[in-house]
Amino acid sequence: MSENLTTERPTFVTHLECSLTGERRPADRLAGLSSAGKPLLVRYDLDALARRLTKDDLEARPQDIWRYREFLPVRSCGDIVSLGEIRTPIITAPRTAARIGAGELLVKDEGRLPTGSFKARGLAVAVSMAKAFSVQRIAIPSAGNAGVALAAYCARAGIEAYVFYADDPPRNAASDLTVCEIPLFGAHGYAVNGVITQINPLIEEARERMGWFNMATLKEPYRIEGKKTIGLELAEQFEWDLPEVIFYPTGGGTGLIAMWKAFEELEQIGWIGPKRPRLIAVQSQTCAPIVRAFHEGAEFAAPWEDGYTAIPGVRVPATVGDFLILAALRQSRGNAIAIDETAVEAARAEMAASDGIHLCPEGAALLVACKQALNDGIVGKDERILLFNSASGLKSPPAFRKERVDLAGPNPFLGS
Repeated sequence: MSENLTTERPTFVTHLECSLTGERRPADRLAGLSSAGKPLLVRYDLDALARRLTKDDLEARPQDIWRYREFLPVRSCGDIVSLGEIRTPIITAPRTAARIGAGELLVKDEGRLPTGSFKARGLAVAVSMAKAFSVQRIAIPSAGNAGVALAAYCARAGIEAYVFYADDPPRNAASDLTVCEIPLFGAHGYAVNGVITQINPLIEEARERMGWFNMATLKEPYRIEGKKTIGLELAEQFEWDLPEVIFYPTGGGTGLIAMWKAFEELEQIGWIGPKRPRLIAVQSQTCAPIVRAFHEGAEFAAPWEDGYTAIPGVRVPATVGDFLILAALRQSRGNAIAIDETAVEAARAEMAASDGIHLCPEGAALLVACKQALNDGIVGKDERILLFNSASGLKSPPAFRKERVDLAGPNPFLGS
């Protein structure tokens, strides 16, 4: 077992803070949204953290997300709920880079995490905190992967899980290959004939009667902290010199918000300077509330009407963290791109055949957006570009036609 899971380490959480108003709340209490109805952020005594932890300390630890314990809210080893959250690799894609006219093209493959997606990061920490607070039942609305991760971590923690996933074919149905794992992990899974934003009211209406804690995206403070390990891990992998551009599939936006928070905390303790990657949010043209708001100069994103898309991870017509996503994009001098999702499957095939990397639909959407950004001059041809493959491509297998050989017939490779 990793020593990160068994060695008690100091924690530095001071309080929770409303991301909009700055209102403070005590730490170490079960919490949802702030009184303003906005996400709460975990705050730390970063000066004390900097005095107790060094980069060399991190280097000597096992390579999993729990090596960042000082940056996380889980106080006790006994509350950690882990399924083996490894450091995910960054893979070069030189042939694809040459094909699309990029300089250095890199893919961070989050499909190597437990349950096959980056949702494991946020749910590992959020469920650990739920365990610390003696939560007995958790409910979540999901496009698929978050629900599977919740089911798995709740099974590990002995917490009852209820997962409600969008199932409104043909454009808004969660993959059966993904959601079949929900009951496998012992959770209660329910298909709902609507988009993800229509599911949360169903949960809230029955929350008190069912005794649920609602772990919807950004509606509690700890999934952000788990996802924050993406930013911490990136900085460490790049030897504290971050890439110029990061493309990120954007639905609820937890990852973008968390990554930006990680970079801010790292600068405050002196581990990185003010240089930041330009963050580029990627959505589908058929569901692009963040892209529209970004280009309109809006602080908040209006809900997208009829927000359907075949790309599961960006199938979010509205998010409570919209203003945080938009702020991160603008502060990073980044951008927001809506892609034609009919190009996604071709992009998956292109990178797989060129560089042996099997992208999920969300990851392939980033490749489509990257091509567009290079053509439009948004990204320079000499910049280091990082794409996040947010889940295993095996969760969304592409259609294909079997080529057959008949053993009863002549060998077709010997010629006529």
